[in-house]
Amino acid sequence: METTFQIELLSNRDSNKIIDLILPIQQIEHNVPVTLSDQPDLLDIESFYHKDGGGFWGVKYNDEIIGTIALIAIAGNGGAIRKMFVKKEFRGKELGLAQHLLEKLIEYCKTKNITDLYLGTFDTLKAAIRFYERNGFEEIAKENLPASFPVMQVDNRFYHFKIH
Repeated sequence: METTFQIELLSNRDSNKIIDLILPIQQIEHNVPVTLSDQPDLLDIESFYHKDGGGFWGVKYNDEIIGTIALIAIAGNGGAIRKMFVKKEFRGKELGLAQHLLEKLIEYCKTKNITDLYLGTFDTLKAAIRFYERNGFEEIAKENLPASFPVMQVDNRFYHFKIH
């Protein structure tokens, strides 16, 4: 297996490949009750993410998207992390794809003067929660999220990270 991967900015032309990665992870692997109709952002990456200063990045392997991370720019120099997924066969510290995706997003935030990152997740996603906490994200109460944070209906745990 190739061990060097390129992270690139994704666009609407990548929507079907993004959906092919994300939906099975959500629905089959983690039994999260979410459908494509609950996620219209996946059908219009450019309007939901790029338009207001955010972004949507992916890792490709043999023309397949095997990892993603997205950023929605929100008020007050904030950003909401969304769509952080890595295909099961490519997870783990050996390749470090999740870490590289997060670092790419933080690097981008620094260029856009985004100083505070927020995210929501689902409490059964134990590995994701450990990953965020290991990277310095601190759990916060839902009521402490910025008013401009776009809460997903299935999310029940929320995190904040201060970019220095």
